[in-house]
Amino acid sequence: MTTTELILDQLESWYETLITNLPSMAVALIVLIVTYFISKWVSRGVQKLIQHKVNQVSVRKLIGKVAAAVVIVGGLFIALNVLDLNETVQAIIAGAGVSGLVIGLALQGTLSNTLSGVHLSFRKMVSVGDWVETNGYEGEIISIDLNKFIMREADNNTVIIPNKLIMENPMKNYGLTKTMRVIVHCGVGYESDLDHVREVAKQAILDNFDQIKSKDDVEFYYREFGDSSINFMLRFYYDIENGLQKLINTSEAIIVIKKAFDREGINIPFPIRTLQFDNQLQMQNVPEQQS
Repeated sequence: MTTTELILDQLESWYETLITNLPSMAVALIVLIVTYFISKWVSRGVQKLIQHKVNQVSVRKLIGKVAAAVVIVGGLFIALNVLDLNETVQAIIAGAGVSGLVIGLALQGTLSNTLSGVHLSFRKMVSVGDWVETNGYEGEIISIDLNKFIMREADNNTVIIPNKLIMENPMKNYGLTKTMRVIVHCGVGYESDLDHVREVAKQAILDNFDQIKSKDDVEFYYREFGDSSINFMLRFYYDIENGLQKLINTSEAIIVIKKAFDREGINIPFPIRTLQFDNQLQMQNVPEQQS
């Protein structure tokens, strides 16, 4: 048999196989097409279902794509079974398992950040717009992406922290209560009437902060006998949305207390050091040298 005849016989064999399997191939193709449209519907449905629980659009899209991928993989396996390619299916599953293990080990850090980002998006205790303190930084959350946590500090610096560190370290979220404590530390001279100082400071806060309804809302405590002053701490709660407003209210409290002390003649002393010598210093004039 010549080479040409061998080629023709092989082509004829392939043609017969194609004709025989044509119905199965048509069914497999229909399965893949239907699977594609179902995956699109599932993706949109999942994103709509979780939109009230997950604030980040990027995370919702990721979850929708994962759901769509699961549907497509299922449809692919069904199509392969229709074509009677069970051995191929088993090989794909085995290869996917080994490949998944290798890729998982290689991208361990990246996958950890991504999974942490998904977890953060489901947590109701943390959301965009909250003022938080974590990993040594304090600021407003402006974004929670798949692999990073972005916040803006009061001085407008942008801080980017890997999601893994956010999950592993404590976080103080000021946005959960919308109420912060304003604290002012100060000191007055030893000659001051301490009862009068307390009343003047409390009254200054009461007169200038509209949310303070009585002096009982203002806490005042003397803390120590300092080197040059008797030191106290004044504090009160105020409705504040972020750390910047806390700084503004703290600054305003310092201003009104200083003005009130000035009106009442209450002294806020400078640090003083008294030098005492056991032997009196002898002062003498040094004659000018002739040039």
